[in-house]
Amino acid sequence: MLELYILLVFMIIGAIIAVEVKDLLSSVVTVGAVGLALSMAFLVLKAPDVAITQLVVEILCLIILIRATIKKDLPFAATGRWFLNTVITVGFIFVFLMVCAKCLKDLPAFGYPLMRVAGTYIKEGLMQTGATNLVAAVILDYRAYDTLGEATVLFTAVMAVLAVVRVKGRKDPNEEEAGDE
Repeated sequence: MLELYILLVFMIIGAIIAVEVKDLLSSVVTVGAVGLALSMAFLVLKAPDVAITQLVVEILCLIILIRATIKKDLPFAATGRWFLNTVITVGFIFVFLMVCAKCLKDLPAFGYPLMRVAGTYIKEGLMQTGATNLVAAVILDYRAYDTLGEATVLFTAVMAVLAVVRVKGRKDPNEEEAGDE
């Protein structure tokens, strides 16, 4: 439980920094750190699917938000840092493939799934929930908090992207008047 409190304090401090910092790109990076801490908090709360959803949405939103805040192309793409970028990318892909290989070893053999949880849902779902549709019972009764968490993550991500796109799309009324004259 101490980990959760540390993560909550980190998220509060990150949110305050994101609001108070003057540079928009720094604010976006800080929001990304807060999202990563939220994903870790979901892991501490034993909700790995919500954590994965939070992480994927956070990465996609960060890419969109950083791209929206940077007006020009990244300077290191045009300068001589391509070798460093290539080495980092290849290293990341190598680490990603190693993690995937490690995870694939832990999967059950094809045709022999682990059905303990699904078997419990099938045997006791109707009696415990009263729902004749077991899919709805799983989504709305057994996994209601997960569904609520995933919907909250997606809604928050859409609102953040819309907020940034709306600010970037606004025109300054003084510029229009100066341009008309």
